[in-house]
Amino acid sequence: MTGRRLRGGVEDVQRCSSPVPGPRDTAPDPGAGLSGSLAGVVSGARRRAVRDGDEQIDTAHLLHSLLQEDPHCREVLRPHLARLLGLLVQRSIGYGLRWQGTVEDSGSLPALGHAGWSPPASLAMDRARERAATSAGSAGPRPVDLLAALAADPDCRAVALLREAGGDPEPLLAALDEGEPGRRDGDEDVRSLDVSDLRARHVEP
Repeated sequence: MTGRRLRGGVEDVQRCSSPVPGPRDTAPDPGAGLSGSLAGVVSGARRRAVRDGDEQIDTAHLLHSLLQEDPHCREVLRPHLARLLGLLVQRSIGYGLRWQGTVEDSGSLPALGHAGWSPPASLAMDRARERAATSAGSAGPRPVDLLAALAADPDCRAVALLREAGGDPEPLLAALDEGEPGRRDGDEDVRSLDVSDLRARHVEP
C-alpha cells in the first residue's frame, strides 16, 4: 500500500502492524552514539514505549517525543499539532491499544533489526543519519533529520497518525527540505512542550 492514502480513519492504523514476535538483536542499537537533542528524543521515546507496555520503540513513539522535545518539529507540524497530540496521548487508553503485542511493519523491510526497535523505527534512524551526513556543517543527526526520515516512510505508524490528524507527508518533507523554522544557531532557551492539559483531558495514566 505504499503511497496510498489511508481511508477509514483510526481503523486503518492496524495496517501498520504485524502479529509476529519481536525480532532478536541482529543489529546495533539505532540510538547508540547520539548526542544533543536527538539523544533526548530517543530517551523520551524509550520511556513512552515502557509506559505503554511496548517491547519496541516504534515510529509513533519517536513522533510523540519529537513533538514534546523539539521546537523545530513542533513548528513545522503546527497546523496539525493539537490533533496529533490528542491522538498520541490516547495511545495507552484506546487509540494505540491495537498496536500492543505487535511489531510495527510498514512493508518497507522485513522484521529484522535491534530487538528494542521496530523495523521502520530502526530504518528511520538510519535515514536520519544519512540525511545529516549530506548536510553541510552537520555534526550528527538532529531531530528534524529524524522527522524527515519518518515522513519518508508512507506506511509507518507516524505517517498514519499524521494523516489521521489531517496532514500529508509530502508537504512536510518539502518544508523540511526548505529549511528549519524557528530557532537559529545559539538559541537554546526553548521550553519543552507542556502536554499536561491534553493528558488530563484524555485521562492518560
